[in-house]
Amino acid sequence: MKNAPIVKLGIVAVSRDCFPMSLSERRRKAVVAELVKKGIESVEITTIVENEKDTMLALDGLKKAGCNALCVYLGNFGPEGPETLLAQKFCGPVMFAAAAEETGEDLINSRGDAYCGMLNASYNLGLRGVNAYIPEYPVGTAAEVACMIADFLPVAKVKVALSKLKIFAFGPRPFDFLACNAPIAPLFKLGVEIQENSELDLFAAYNARKGDPRIEKVAAEMAAELGRGNKHEGILTRLAQFEITLLDWAEENKGASEYFVFANKCWPAFQTQFGMVPCYVNSRLTARGIPVSCETDIYGALSEYILYLVTENAPTLLDINNTVPADMYEANKNKVGGYKPNDLFMGFHCGNTPICHLKDDAEMKYQLIMKRALEPDGEPDITRGTLEGTIKAGQITLFRLQSTADCVLRSYIAQGETLDIDHKSFGGIGIIAVDEMARFYRHVLVGKRYPHHAGMGFGHVGKTLFSAMKMLGVCDVAYNQPASLPYCGENPFK
Repeated sequence: MKNAPIVKLGIVAVSRDCFPMSLSERRRKAVVAELVKKGIESVEITTIVENEKDTMLALDGLKKAGCNALCVYLGNFGPEGPETLLAQKFCGPVMFAAAAEETGEDLINSRGDAYCGMLNASYNLGLRGVNAYIPEYPVGTAAEVACMIADFLPVAKVKVALSKLKIFAFGPRPFDFLACNAPIAPLFKLGVEIQENSELDLFAAYNARKGDPRIEKVAAEMAAELGRGNKHEGILTRLAQFEITLLDWAEENKGASEYFVFANKCWPAFQTQFGMVPCYVNSRLTARGIPVSCETDIYGALSEYILYLVTENAPTLLDINNTVPADMYEANKNKVGGYKPNDLFMGFHCGNTPICHLKDDAEMKYQLIMKRALEPDGEPDITRGTLEGTIKAGQITLFRLQSTADCVLRSYIAQGETLDIDHKSFGGIGIIAVDEMARFYRHVLVGKRYPHHAGMGFGHVGKTLFSAMKMLGVCDVAYNQPASLPYCGENPFK
């Protein structure tokens, strides 16, 4: 993956001194062997932690090996103090897992009691304020623990990446999109850096690259990517100039950070000064693992980036935009399956969805809504630059991480799918189905005051996102609850 870390996992087994150390050692080796079968690389730390001296030796081994994630493995009951001190002092995400007993043939000499030890580990993690990853059921055989580790790796990637991420923002968040305004203080607590810049800074940087020899090459790449969908070839040089401006800015300003995303103001003054709509550039960078949100949506860019990390695929950012008309629903009953009419909505944006997620109808066009205001009577010029098309059918996950006005992080996750139905509209758009969407819309999106932008990942990744939010300390993680499970505050008499 580009613009994302590689997780290097270390495994440390622990042993309480009144249990055989050899039991933990043997069980750790069995877990590593199962990881090898799965093609998962790990660093097996040979020090088995019984006391605090062992903790320091294990930490030294992890550091020398360059590990940025850790599995603390209770091969037996485990020493609750040293093992949780290890988690506290390790600079990275940590998971805890414990060994199940293998056989009833030797429960006198080979019983490890890790089922019991996990309880004490959890209590002591709480005492130390360590937010470790604990699987849904954290006790298992070597093969089962290897599966738990496989689930942990994308969660760990989110934690590692955010600690080295910088979000570049250009321009104040627009007044007409005040919903995109949210306090940035919680981001610093996650380790995310923010650099907010003026639109004039971006404009000056853009003008400084006029005539840059790289523009012609990038414009040719754009033309090749668009193919027959290149309906406004004359705008490509402006878009190419803007693309290299953003990439240069990141390289020159990322500083101590390793990864970066953008949240840029994109209208209406942008068109009159830059002479184009930046949507296609946003789509191209997002396809390369560098999400660019519009309307200076800082949390939208962050949400897209998290989706990129867990899916290992380009995400998009869409307006939760409009309902699906009743006649369209009726005409496509053979395609909607068991979804109710209010389970459907249209997800739309001007043209920022990467071309890899659009059907063959993808085209370079102009932004219709902006043209009405900026170029009502002539041929489109400064409103050109959108990538329009129909989002391909398939599994999706809606996701957003957001701060409330009083600086509390909250999130939502909803799995669904994009349907293969003609939307009969414009923009980068698709008809999206989510079970119980109407109730989710009312009691989560409206009820908890989320903005109109939703990050959309391609695939069902709710399980990983939920665990990642918990590891980041997000307590309020909402989802589309089934009809049998009312939301808090939902009217029982409806």
